[in-house]
Amino acid sequence: MRTVSGLDVHKDSIFMCILDEQGKKTEEKFGVTTREIKRMAVVMHSRFVSDVCMESTGIYWIPLWRLLESDFKLHLVNPQFLKQLPGRKSDVKDAQWIATALLKELVRDSFVPDGNIQRLRQYGRRINEINKDTVRCEQRIDMLLQRCNVRLSNYVSRTRSRSYRKVVDSLIRGETSVDELIRLIHGRTVNRHGKSAVHDALEGCIVESDRDLLGQYTQMLDMYQSQKQQCHEAMVQMCMNLYREAFLFLLGIPGVKELSAAIIISEIGDNMELFATAAALVSWAGLRPRNDESAGKIKSRQITHGNKYLRKALIECAWSAARTRGSVFYCRFWHLKGMKKHHNAIIVAVAREMLAVIWKLLSRHENFDETYHLKKKTAS
Repeated sequence: MRTVSGLDVHKDSIFMCILDEQGKKTEEKFGVTTREIKRMAVVMHSRFVSDVCMESTGIYWIPLWRLLESDFKLHLVNPQFLKQLPGRKSDVKDAQWIATALLKELVRDSFVPDGNIQRLRQYGRRINEINKDTVRCEQRIDMLLQRCNVRLSNYVSRTRSRSYRKVVDSLIRGETSVDELIRLIHGRTVNRHGKSAVHDALEGCIVESDRDLLGQYTQMLDMYQSQKQQCHEAMVQMCMNLYREAFLFLLGIPGVKELSAAIIISEIGDNMELFATAAALVSWAGLRPRNDESAGKIKSRQITHGNKYLRKALIECAWSAARTRGSVFYCRFWHLKGMKKHHNAIIVAVAREMLAVIWKLLSRHENFDETYHLKKKTAS
């Protein structure tokens, strides 16, 4: 007789419902500490529970997964696919419904990678956070310079350029001579906009508090870059030690470098048996058009949500591959460009094709063959 358990997970409590094929229920509320979770595991063992199902509620499901995965067959489900009927919403009834859906095999499991992939994924997510924090810090530096009427960002290509940073460091040290500051700017920038215009842009009014804050912001930028480099090195080291074959396969694809390859592995792993076809992986990543049709009319062909971290990495790789002359992705980009497609739609198509190639390489355990794909495209 099969016995299952449904867990309704919250920040400070867990509602458990054990259900067997005869309809017998056992309900209990537990805390979220490690001791309470282990006590819950003992209760489920005493009732001969084989399968446990829970919703992917924020990050609260992760400790349960780590503590229970060695003893039970776990199922993680998207809450959107387990919605309760209106008027029947309560914590106990949610646990009952999760157990009932699991017992009747109405649940569709979410993809949960193994422990090594999860640890690799933490570094990738941290790099994503650092990139966002870096942009915010650069914006604060520019806002502070604008407040001091230093309009250098109007003339440099980007605020993280060497010229911009040299001027900021010089201002922090107390430099006030505009002639000295203008020597720090790349000659091409000065020639393009005119020396007088750049000279006027550097003539601001800076006080001691501005220099102190600029110093703090630049220290934060240096800290972010150091942390990003540490995460980068840790990801590459893990990939070389644990997923060397898959890592080298990905590095052979045009446009894919070390960090991108490590992020791709951290999101999909190296076992493609979890995705039946390349189309299934593309759909999971959110790179295929959605089905939005009514009365024979297509309302939208926008891509789905999917995995935003994987999609972002693939889009970046696609832009790089589309600029690699002679590559199959370069040919694909300009073929679609000739069909008057928008460049954003084109790059999504290139990323979709790149992910299909990745699925093929990891499934067949083979290196990327540029000539094979070029011949295939020519034949089609």
